[in-house]
Amino acid sequence: MQASASLTFEVKRCAPELIAPATPTPRELKLLSDIDDQKGFRYVIPIIQFHRRNPKMGNKNPASVIREALAKVLVFYYPLAGRLKEGPGGKLMVDFTGEGVLFIEAEADVTLEQFGKTLHPPFPCVEKLVCIPSYRGTLGSALVYIQVFLYPLSHTYHAI
Repeated sequence: MQASASLTFEVKRCAPELIAPATPTPRELKLLSDIDDQKGFRYVIPIIQFHRRNPKMGNKNPASVIREALAKVLVFYYPLAGRLKEGPGGKLMVDFTGEGVLFIEAEADVTLEQFGKTLHPPFPCVEKLVCIPSYRGTLGSALVYIQVFLYPLSHTYHAI
């Protein structure tokens, strides 16, 4: 089945929320390495992953499962819940604020099969699938944006 050039569907997004670590984490500042602190790396890279719903999950909402797991894993990977800051000479550092990662739950009235037989870049309708709300650049913004997209018609979801 080939994706239709005129594929239309509705997207509903919940309000963005911050998912913080489940328990308190250390508060400190760490300089990025010179490799990570390159001007060319100061942008968001969207990654789309498609997953079929696991029947063992029953009626559990994948977004709720991911939200809860994310809070738990951020305890161990707490720098991801911080924010980038610029220090003297423009050197980037991570401020381990524990504010959290940005999480958005969304739903679409379309099946993955309607996108075509194989899902690989360039994705049809990607502008409707990817949402980075009020992006202000990398400084002071969440380091990780996660959007869980539910496709109730096909029992699948994807995460960005």
